[in-house]
Amino acid sequence: MKIFNNFDIVAKGWYIACPSSSLPKGQVKSLELCGQKIALFRGEDGKVRAIDAFCPHLGTDLGIGRVDGNLLRCYFHHWAFDGEGRCRDIPCQAEIPDKARSRGYATDEKYGFIWVYPDATAPEGVVEFDELKGKEVVALADKPWQRHCHHHICMMNGIDAQHLRTVHRINVDLKLSLHQNSSGRIIDFTLRGEFPNSTWVEKIGRRLLGSRYAYAMRYADGCIGLLTIMKDVKLLPPLHMIYAYTPLPSGKTGVQPIYVTAKREGIFGGLVARFLLLLTRWFYYVLRDEDGQIYDNICYNPQNLLPIDGNLVVYMAYVNRLEPSGWSKTTNLVI
Repeated sequence: MKIFNNFDIVAKGWYIACPSSSLPKGQVKSLELCGQKIALFRGEDGKVRAIDAFCPHLGTDLGIGRVDGNLLRCYFHHWAFDGEGRCRDIPCQAEIPDKARSRGYATDEKYGFIWVYPDATAPEGVVEFDELKGKEVVALADKPWQRHCHHHICMMNGIDAQHLRTVHRINVDLKLSLHQNSSGRIIDFTLRGEFPNSTWVEKIGRRLLGSRYAYAMRYADGCIGLLTIMKDVKLLPPLHMIYAYTPLPSGKTGVQPIYVTAKREGIFGGLVARFLLLLTRWFYYVLRDEDGQIYDNICYNPQNLLPIDGNLVVYMAYVNRLEPSGWSKTTNLVI
């Protein structure tokens, strides 16, 4: 079944629910995520848990309940559920029916957000940058916004080599290398090339940054994009940015930009980290504003792909090999 550009299918992957700071210890909230009503609660141990929001007893929204230790207790009849959705206590009787359970979902906290996976367990946590693995990081979240197309279409922008010249006027002849991990969930596109040396701007850039340039796009689960720019240049370390995508009603996509860098010690180190985050944001704003006109006015119809569009073909094939989740709307889907 086609997954690419299909709003009826939600692929298994990590989706942002809310900022971590919005859910203090001992609090619960319900929200809609990928068309699914979810109850999030943080137990006394500080861990975030996620289950279907409607109580399996009579359908009360568990978001108006209360946290009891590491359990979530329904407001209506005080049934208590653990993070896997199993009922652990019914005040009016000792016996708990087997069907007294809700669906539980895996959660992760990273980059200042709570993420939810549409299954009880996830194969691994939220994706990371290779250069930052094992390091403490600093993250800066920007204001979320929306695009008027499917997130699979938005995500291809980072590997569309043609538009770097036509839209952004970046005259670098980039060569592509590809790597897909064994699970099929993550695919890396790395593009490398040599800076041109014709205009005065290009000559200054070449003198400051060096003759070689590379950037990388890492896609995870078809819903998270990790962009690394300024790879292999002088003066600057690589700059990292996350695009977290969420399908929304009415054919729209929610986009949460997050800028990430390694944490540095001391006051000076903190200032360096802040500068790099703001520099990353500046690059992002330049690209976003130029691309916005395209992706808010697009009716995607890939009927005339060229050999230079090979990146896009590989990406579409990767998405169609992902695994649909139980949040998908397609009635004949077998999970």
